[in-house]
Amino acid sequence: MKKIKSLLLIVCSALLVTTIASCAKEGCTDPDSVNYDPKAKKSDGTCRFEGRYVIWYDANTAAELILDDATSLLYYVDGKLVGSTSTSVYWDKAPDCGDVGSMTIKQDLGSRKFKSLIFSVKDQTGHQYWSGTLDFEANTCFTQKLVW
Repeated sequence: MKKIKSLLLIVCSALLVTTIASCAKEGCTDPDSVNYDPKAKKSDGTCRFEGRYVIWYDANTAAELILDDATSLLYYVDGKLVGSTSTSVYWDKAPDCGDVGSMTIKQDLGSRKFKSLIFSVKDQTGHQYWSGTLDFEANTCFTQKLVW
């Protein structure tokens, strides 16, 4: 009887360990994601990513824009307006993403860690001054200087 109880205890213990291991918490396990769950032990495919760019220009570019009668700049990503600034607002050095007064663009990358998008910068009349590609990367802030 003692052997049966011991064998039963071993089998029950093994079943309990297997059951607990198979019930690992699911969630987003990628620390670069905006919805990272440090308690998740198994990825459930729900990770979402975002990247950021700060676009800026210096005093020389601001002066040239003002001489060209540009009073404000409108920033577009993939044809969608994402923000605007006065042409008189400039920086001596690259601002950090999110700095007050900076043109910081936050882009939802969905389930991808990298995404290239087209940007353009126009003045208040619709005249385009700059355009190009921004390569967004998850959990990263890049800078793009606009030069006259």
